[in-house]
Formats: sequence, structure tokens, C-alpha cells
Amino acid sequence: MVLKLRNIPLCYGKAGIGVRFKIVMHSFLVFFMSGGHEQVTLPLEMLMVFGSAKLLDEIFERLKQPGIVGQILAGVLIGPRVLGWMAPNDFLAALGQLGVMFLLFNVGLEVKSTDLIKSGRTATLVATLGVAVPFLAGWGLLSIWGKPRIESIFVGAALVATSVGITAQVLAAKGLLQERASKIILGAAVIDDVLGLLILAVVSSLAKGKVNLVELALTATLAVGFTWLVLKWGTRTMGRVIPNINQKLHAGEAQFAAALVLLFALSVLAVYAGVAATIGAFLAGLALSGSVEDRVHDLAQGVTELLVPFFLVGIGLHLNLATFASWPTVALALLIVTAAVLSKFVGCALASYRLGWPDSARIGVGMIPRGEVGMVVAQIGLSLGVIGQSIYDTVVFMSIATTLIAPPLLRVVFKTPIAPTTRYQSM
Repeated sequence: MVLKLRNIPLCYGKAGIGVRFKIVMHSFLVFFMSGGHEQVTLPLEMLMVFGSAKLLDEIFERLKQPGIVGQILAGVLIGPRVLGWMAPNDFLAALGQLGVMFLLFNVGLEVKSTDLIKSGRTATLVATLGVAVPFLAGWGLLSIWGKPRIESIFVGAALVATSVGITAQVLAAKGLLQERASKIILGAAVIDDVLGLLILAVVSSLAKGKVNLVELALTATLAVGFTWLVLKWGTRTMGRVIPNINQKLHAGEAQFAAALVLLFALSVLAVYAGVAATIGAFLAGLALSGSVEDRVHDLAQGVTELLVPFFLVGIGLHLNLATFASWPTVALALLIVTAAVLSKFVGCALASYRLGWPDSARIGVGMIPRGEVGMVVAQIGLSLGVIGQSIYDTVVFMSIATTLIAPPLLRVVFKTPIAPTTRYQSM
């Protein structure tokens, strides 16, 4: 039986039905996104991303699996390598960046800065070993595989930094942000970002043939100083400012508007200080956590629910399965994923072993996702010409794979009951 749509045969049967469906849907999308239909492009893109993400989110939740995995796989499904409906673009990247910023801001609103400061010693050790072990594992693995030294070092750098947005989303969705392990994960992720930045600066300098120690020291000082300043004094300052907002400002949702101004201001300052904008967003939420009304929490949650799917789908869109046409590439990709998971888990769990196995396992698993961070490092290496396209695609695969692996593992390790008497002990 054959149906025709614009002279494209759609055949029922085993041969070619997937290809025919893809062609028809592509033609449908081209029709709506061309000619006199420019105005529909934006809502259509948002519909495809948001709709597919929430659909697979619901399906995975019904299957008792983390919905976040479904949202990432939605990006793989509608991406250029499967259905071909969407490809990574600047618009989706911008929405995704906003999504992870609001996600970390929302997480910061639920956490007290004093709790993070209390976990400082353990969080610092977790971040340090969680950076050192993966870096050496990636460098060593690629060296054994016979890759050039600078390419091996870049892969090691790509294994370093944790994408805390993925873990934060899972913990927030399950109401686990107040657990001791969760607070150490968040604190370690902030320090991890600073250490990852310094390692990236060093390996980028090596790729260019020169290392400026003065510049590196200045970057480290600015990054650490900015983070500590906001962490130490932000909550106290906002505690004096925010209660007066409603009395002095007459605009609607004045507290929420002030919170957004702080979010974007600290995000900008974070970038200039040498850390990620998402860290600035998290610190903004942290500074406001004890002073804003519940209404601000509700509005921030609403914006987060809108934007986070674009961040998660954007990760899935980058998967390029065509790279894995040869068995050596497949073997290397699997080895890199294994090294990324085990090295981060072992390093972070070992650093927190004195908290007991349940918490150390939670911390180790919570630091596994690399997400967009690994992709950024790989992109820098590719632009500098020090890693090849196949290694770039392999690192992107590692970033997505670790992001997919972590949520189910988090669900498993957080099932272990925590004794109420130990949950809020000094860390």
C-alpha cells in the first residue's frame, strides 16, 4: 500500500518506512519554516523542543526512570542524527544557558550559605581529588592509546569539571537539597569550577606554546576572591536590603525583579572574575535564600520549568553517532566513559569516606555528570587544532553518556536511608 504526499511515497512495510517518515516530517517542517511563515519559526522550534522534552519526561517518569534522562534523549531523537527536525543553533544555546542559570539560581534559593561554609573542608577535598583523579586518568588513558601528549592532556582536562546542573535538577526534583551529601556536592561543584578553569587555562597555554604564571595567579585570585566574598557576605547584605524593597518600590513583583537584577549582575561579575556565569547565578540565589518571600521562589521555579528543557535537549542535540563507525573509536569512547565515571566516583568518594559509605557514594555519583562543561573544553581544543574531530566527538559522547548515567545512579544511592541524627552534623 502506498500513500503519496507531494510526490513522496510513504510505504508501509519493513523497507524504508523510517526514512520515508523522516523525509515527510522534514518537508513538513521546511514548509512551515520557509516562505511566508517566518513568524512561526520561533514558536515551532520552542514547541518541538519543549513538547518533546516534556513528553519523554512523562514517559520516563511513568516507567519509574528519571525524567531528566528522557529530556536529554528527546534531544537525541529530534536531533540531526535521528529524525533531523532540529540542529544545535545559537537561539537554543542561549535558552539553554538561561535554563541552567535559572536552575542553579533556584537551587541557591533553597540552600543556606552557612551550610555550604560548614561543609567547606570536605567540599574542598572532594573537589580537589575529583579534579586530580579524572585529569590523570584521561591523560594516562589517551597516552596509552598512543595519542599525542597535548591531545591527551586536553582529554584529561575535559574529564575534570562537573556539570552540577544535572545533579542539582535531580536533587531539587526529589526534594533532597537539604541532605548533607547534597550540600557537599554543591559546595564541591563551586570549587570544582574554579579548579577546572585553572586547568583549562594551563592546558590552553601549553597548546599555544607559552604559560603566563602571573596571569594564571591573577585569575585564581579573582575567582576565589569573588566566590568567597559573595558566599561570606552576600546573605547578610541581602538580608538588610530585600525586606525594604516592597516598601520603597511600587512596581509589580518588586522583589522578584530585584532578584533577577542580582542574578544577572552576579552572573556577569562571575564571568569577569573567571568562573562560569552559572556559579554567579547560584551565588545570587544563595545570597537571597534567607530574605525573599515565597512568591519569589514560586516565580523562579516557573521560569526554571520553562527554560531547563532547552538546556537538557541541547545536550542531546550534540550527539553524533556517525563518529562511531569503526570499532577502535567505539572501544576508545567506551574506555573514556568508563574512566570518566570511575575516576570521578573514586576520587570524590575517597575524599568523603569519613562521612560513611552512603554519603560518600552519593557524593561520588553526584559529581559524575560532565554535561556541557566537557563539550566546552573539547570545543576549545578543536578550535586550537590540538584535538582531532574523532576525539572531539568522543568527548561529546562522554559528556552526554555521563549525564545520562548519573540520574539513575543518584536515584539508587539516595534510596539508602539516612539517620536523622547524622543528617545535619558538622561537615
